[in-house]
Amino acid sequence: MLQGISPLLSPELLAVLCRMGHGDEIVLSDAHFPAETFNSRVLRADGIRVPALLDAILPLFVLDPYVKSPVIMMEAVPGDTLDPEVGKAYREVIDRRRPGTPDFELMERFAFYERAKKAFAVVVTGETAKYGNIILKKGVTPID
Repeated sequence: MLQGISPLLSPELLAVLCRMGHGDEIVLSDAHFPAETFNSRVLRADGIRVPALLDAILPLFVLDPYVKSPVIMMEAVPGDTLDPEVGKAYREVIDRRRPGTPDFELMERFAFYERAKKAFAVVVTGETAKYGNIILKKGVTPID
């Protein structure tokens, strides 16, 4: 165990976050996401919901301020709907940990899959909410 680091973050996830460079992206996927189909670097965070994982990651992780939206969520397919509480729960954590972050971009399902192929890693969480997938783009880590 390390002080100041959430016990929700596995050693593998900490290593991935450390190895990511600015502009790299990480997908926090819901439990239904076909992660192994779209990315070769897949980590498991079974039983952990996305808001809790966001809360653990964001103290260690700067969101890219040089892009229109460093946070992307999967858009509902036509004829389906997003539960607004899902995005609201994610937004609450991001606003608390990284105030001033721009609005989320909503991305069409298959475009989201293509983006996941290029992501640094995919973390499969225990999130059961439909369309509970989110991408975070890492910024430059400030040096004090």
